[in-house]
Amino acid sequence: MNILVWHVHGSWLTAFLQGSHTYLLPVTPERDADGLGRARTWEWPAAAREVAPWELRETPVDLIVLQRPHEIALAEQWTGRRPGKDIPAVYVEHNTPDGPAERTRHPLGARDDIPVVHVTHFNRLMWDCGRAPTTVVEHGIVDPGSLWTGGIERAAVVVNEPVRRGRTTGTDLLPAFAAEVPLDVFGMDTSRLPAHLGVHEDHLRVRELPQSGLHAAMALRRLYLHPVRWTSLGLSLLEAMFLGMPVVALDTTEAREAVPPGAGTVSNRPDVLRAAVRRLLADPEQARETGAAARAAVRDRYGVRRFLTDWDQLMKEVVR
Repeated sequence: MNILVWHVHGSWLTAFLQGSHTYLLPVTPERDADGLGRARTWEWPAAAREVAPWELRETPVDLIVLQRPHEIALAEQWTGRRPGKDIPAVYVEHNTPDGPAERTRHPLGARDDIPVVHVTHFNRLMWDCGRAPTTVVEHGIVDPGSLWTGGIERAAVVVNEPVRRGRTTGTDLLPAFAAEVPLDVFGMDTSRLPAHLGVHEDHLRVRELPQSGLHAAMALRRLYLHPVRWTSLGLSLLEAMFLGMPVVALDTTEAREAVPPGAGTVSNRPDVLRAAVRRLLADPEQARETGAAARAAVRDRYGVRRFLTDWDQLMKEVVR
């Protein structure tokens, strides 16, 4: 099939593009948010083709994969066809809803012609999708290999925009963890984090790396720390497990589903999490065993082959 899909979430899209289709990625002259085209820091297959908006009216499109509400109008404007009516479409919901459970109406909740595809069962439970058909296709990860060595006695944290996102990503929790184990925080817009938290760089360092270098850098650290309170299941958590890293995570959203017993520590008790960090820092052998269990668990549940099989089945049903 020819699938129109925007470059919104690079990690998720990297797995999605491993399928056997042709993927049409809108590209604008400015390469803005609605036209990023192909990634420059991920390795994507040749089947991921850039297409200019003005070319789409003459380009065969079998399915539109939407990820943001405004893409519905954008697709109609660019293709001259209505998603869900003239062209089959699905909507991938990557995020947890904002606000309390009473006010979680999904933007597509009033229509029944575009299925909403959630990336976790937690998200499906929390969103009020109204009339929209819903399903879940759990994440898939392109296996980076068992790279963990853990020789650097620090914890890796991966988060984008930690100052702006604050409590959502557990930014306020980092000083207490940094008192137990030095932290290396990777992600976009992290430069202001040490000063924002008042933590010395010996205890908290920040780095912004391209995707090609991130996994190797993570795997050098003793453990992975996931202090996120309220986002969808973080792909960085799953990637750390694929690397063979032991993980310590808050017991929120879908984390416990992803990290079974023996594969890491998942808790909402700060004392339990801090004790786990100290234990892994002091015992490299336990860290190795825990990381190996994490890798085995995540390969079984979040492998890219299962992910693509689930997506192929769903897309065939929608197009039919």
